[in-house]
Formats: sequence, structure tokens, C-alpha cells
Amino acid sequence: MTRLSLAALPTLPAAARPRVDPARLGVGIVHLGLGAFHRAHQAVLTEDAVAVAGGDWGICGITQRSGTVSRRLTPQDGLYTLLERGDGGCDVRVVGALREVLDGRADPATVVERIATPEVNVVTLTVTEKGYRHDISTGRLRSDDPELAADLAGRPPRTTVGQLTAGLRARRRAGAGPVTVVCCDNLADNGATVGRLVRDFAERSAERDDLLAWLDDQVRFPSTMVDRIVPAATAADRAEVAARLGLTDEGTVVAERFCHWVVEDDFAGPRPAWEHAGVVLTDDARPWERAKVRLLNASHSTIAYLGQLAGWQLVSECVRRPAVAAVVRALMADDVVPTLLPPPPGLDLGAYQEQLMERFANRALPHRTAQVAMDGSQKLPQRLLGTIADRRRQGAEPLPALLCLAAWMRFVADRRDDSGRPLTVDDPLAEEIAARVTSTRTTSEVVDSLLGMPSVFDPELAADTVVRDRLAELLGRLRLDGAEATADHVASA
Repeated sequence: MTRLSLAALPTLPAAARPRVDPARLGVGIVHLGLGAFHRAHQAVLTEDAVAVAGGDWGICGITQRSGTVSRRLTPQDGLYTLLERGDGGCDVRVVGALREVLDGRADPATVVERIATPEVNVVTLTVTEKGYRHDISTGRLRSDDPELAADLAGRPPRTTVGQLTAGLRARRRAGAGPVTVVCCDNLADNGATVGRLVRDFAERSAERDDLLAWLDDQVRFPSTMVDRIVPAATAADRAEVAARLGLTDEGTVVAERFCHWVVEDDFAGPRPAWEHAGVVLTDDARPWERAKVRLLNASHSTIAYLGQLAGWQLVSECVRRPAVAAVVRALMADDVVPTLLPPPPGLDLGAYQEQLMERFANRALPHRTAQVAMDGSQKLPQRLLGTIADRRRQGAEPLPALLCLAAWMRFVADRRDDSGRPLTVDDPLAEEIAARVTSTRTTSEVVDSLLGMPSVFDPELAADTVVRDRLAELLGRLRLDGAEATADHVASA
């Protein structure tokens, strides 16, 4: 079967072709972290904006962790298929916004050069929380990270912050003009956070003073909120594309129909007319980001850890269990919402919660609990710990939120589900976690050992005796009664 490419586009049904002519689209955006989420979210919305308002806003996508995506998409001229799945069916379209694909680890010098190109006005990022190699508790780059140290020592940069800073330095030298860096990861106040990390890297490197002054004058770091569920594509998804389009596509991505993006309108130069694609431009994205991360992402983590412990593989399977659904509803309504008041203008918190429950239950979207459960040490500080801390300051005992944290603790400490089957812990701090819990015996020892991780837990929260006692109680119940029965207990409390 013929492979998807520019040459094969005329064979596709008109409704499935890119909204713009890819061959005529110049590159105006560099994107770091060419995973499925970017291709199902920002790339699609950028193409939709260009289709309405025009502009050379093609994307140069750069892989960060491996060359797999590059090897899949380069033979396809950067084209890939998006499957949008809902309970009512599946829509298919080929996306053409991605005009170049680079392997960032294999060719770091070209990455730096591309960021410094005058035609590039925007750099976007989706490298996940762990990709920034920062200490969440301090907001600084990790001083003990060997990859960062190698970048700072002068090798061609391979870390995200190293490549971004080197690209900005090269841009300053070339006189290429101002640029805007748009982080689309789930970091608290993500734009300002990335700006601080770039400055942190710059302060430790050569040309410190000149680069810092240029960053202040020529670079903007607007914060954002991104919202779309994007599970990993499967062989069955690629087979469906082949059956429907008559072409093979190694780069297929899958997403729900819902898609939302909020961006602070603080740009150093030109930008795509994203508002024509439904993107919300705002003065302050932080209330949107907090609402989404604490409602959607914290709920997702709760579902994932309870599901992993119970042996349930799909998010939709978990949330259809009455006990899990009740815990998630209580988490959102009782623990999270009181920390979000007043909500962002135009966001109906009640309607958003109901919409989330419907999205989680979407059987057409096989989102695996194991995928959501990855990197908990990096995700939970943003998703969950702030809610727990805020509710404790308000005098409450946020039991559903503490259940999620206890489920994570059992997941990383016991590494077995309720039936005794082994669980895989995929986390950048997995070795440290294992070392901490190896000699623990009681639930209180496990809780104290994990709360003692300063890179994850704020000292104030770790010292809260109510938090510690409730976590030990919940961890004990999870070990004795299992995930579903414990969820039912918490939902009934």
C-alpha cells in the first residue's frame, strides 16, 4: 500500500486533506517535543488558523528523547493523520502544518540554528514536566543533572533548556530579532517558569550579561493552558487509517473531539491568528491553567492510580465504576473547586466537571491508565499537592485528594496490584523512591519516607500531621481492602 506523502495527497477525499497546501507553507514556528499531544493539539489549531487568516506558520518539529517520530514522519513529508474519536463515531483528517522534522538528539547544532532563523517568530514546547530537568520545590534547574552539566560545559546541547537557551543566544548573535517562547506543558505558570529556567541556564554560562539583557528586551514567555485527551495510537488505529484512506501512515495520532487552548496575548513579534481556530487569548492564563490541571489532570491521576491498583487498564473502564466515579466527583466538587474561586471569566465550573466525566467515560478513546500513571513524582506537585495544601490552610481534610496521593504511594512502594500482579513504575525518580521504601515495614514508615522527598513535597505539607495520619490510614486500607473498596469508603465518608 502507498505511504502517506505530499505526492499521495491528491488520492485522498477532499474532506480528509490538509486545510492548507503544505507545499506552499513556510516555517514560522519551531516546536520542541514532537510527541502525539503537539500533533493533535497545537499543530492542528495552527493549521486551522492559517486556513482562515493565512501566513507562513508551518512548523519545524524537533524530537527530544528519541528519533522514532522523525523516522516515521520524514518519509511522509511531515504529514500524519488525526483520528478524532467520540462515542458517535470517528473523524479522520490529514494534517499538513508540520513542514520539517529534526532529531534533536542526533543533530543539536541544527536545532540551535533553526531557532536563530529570522523567519521563525515563535518557539513552542511540549516536552512533559520531566523534560525541563528542574527541581519543582525550588523552581531552579537541577544542579546534579549530568545532562545539564554537559550542556553547560559546552557540548552541542541536548537538553530542552540547553537547546532553547543556545538557540536564543545564537539568535541574539545573528540579529534575528525578537521571538516568543510558548510553553504548552502542565507546569504551574508555565511561561514564567520556562523563562526562569532559561535565565538560570544563561546565568551559569558564557556571555551571561549580554544574553540576560537581550532576553529581557527581546523575548516573551506567555503562559498557556492546553486541554485535550490524547492517548497513544495503536496498530489498530493505523490499520483504520489504512482502511479509510487507502494509505499507510506510521505517524497516526488519536484524540477526543474536545480541544481547548488558552494563551496569554503577550508576544514579542508576529504570531498565528490562533483566535480564528477558537483559541482564547487572555491577559492571564493562570486561572485557566489552575482550573484545568487541578480538575482534569488531578482526576486523571486519581483514576489512573486506582485503576492500576485494581487491575483496570482503561480510563473509561475505571470511571464507569460507581466508587471511582463518586471519588472523582467528590475530588472535583469538594476539594478542588473551593481552591478555584473565583473561576476564570467564562468558565462554568459545574458544567466543566460534568463535561470531564463524560470525556473520561468515552469508550471510543482507549486511554490507558499506565500512560497516565507515568512520572507521578513530576506530575502530582502541579496536579494535586497544591489542592491539598490549599484545603489544609482552609481547615479542611481533603480526603479524596489524599486518596489519590495514597494510591500513588502504594503504586510506587508495593508495585503490585490487588491481585498480586507486578506493576511498572515509569518515573525519573523511580530509583530514589525504591531506595526510600525498601526498608520500610509499616504504612506510616512508607508515608514518612516518601513525604521526606524534598524534590516532590513542600516541607509544610510533609510536616502536616493530619496529612500524614490520613495517608497512613488510606494506604493501610488500600493494602488490606483494595482500591475499589477503599474508593467506596472514601466516597461514602
